[in-house]
Amino acid sequence: MKKSSITSSLLKQSALFSAMALGFGLGASAMAQTPTVNVATDPSFVPFEMLDPDTGEMIGFDMDIINEVAERAGFEVNLTTMEFAGIIPAVQTGNQEIAIAGVTITEERAEIVDFSDPYYDSGLQIIVRADNDSVETVEDLEGMTIATKIGSTSYDYLQETLGEDADITPYPGTSDMYMALLGRNVDAAFYDAPNVAYFAKTRGEGRAKVVGPLYEGQQYGIVFHKGSEWVEPTNQALAEMREDGTYDEIFEKWFGEAPEDE
Repeated sequence: MKKSSITSSLLKQSALFSAMALGFGLGASAMAQTPTVNVATDPSFVPFEMLDPDTGEMIGFDMDIINEVAERAGFEVNLTTMEFAGIIPAVQTGNQEIAIAGVTITEERAEIVDFSDPYYDSGLQIIVRADNDSVETVEDLEGMTIATKIGSTSYDYLQETLGEDADITPYPGTSDMYMALLGRNVDAAFYDAPNVAYFAKTRGEGRAKVVGPLYEGQQYGIVFHKGSEWVEPTNQALAEMREDGTYDEIFEKWFGEAPEDE
């Protein structure tokens, strides 16, 4: 009886260990099934993406959006920062699977990359020094030196609208562009409205001002390598975020109030 009891106990322990091992195995397998996806962004497009000097991490509207999308769509974000001009080529060639950097959806870009459904409505706007009262429209920029960003739709718009009638100077980063404006190296800057407005209210307060109307109504989209499996899950996540109020919460965090059409 004693031997039988010991054998029974050993069998129970063996079964318990097997179940635990199987459980651990399933847990490891489940974790392994969450893929890590390469995501590119531009480190200088505030308040959409910017480096937090205290933590060394990227923060901003876009960062909150992509992290929430990733959680709902089922992937982990492996974030890489690069200059804006290199983002579309990086995704096109497959070096990066996804990009989020305030990228305007255009027909030309859609020929080489895929886009999510629009997640932000924007446009282009002029910013000048606070003491400049001579500029109210793009036409007023004729004969002037204008800063914009390399590879942006604002650069394309200036080329199409003013061409050789103005000195259009593209800069690699928005900080360079705004410093050129404040340093009187250029007469004006022309770029995405939310970024221009953010600079005017922060570092440019009292030194720069936004003037004129909004040009070229635009929409930002998350960028994907052609044929990416993550387009549909991302669109579903974005739709859910709008429906349950998460999008509004993120929007209000960075811009102060939710968009009127939400």
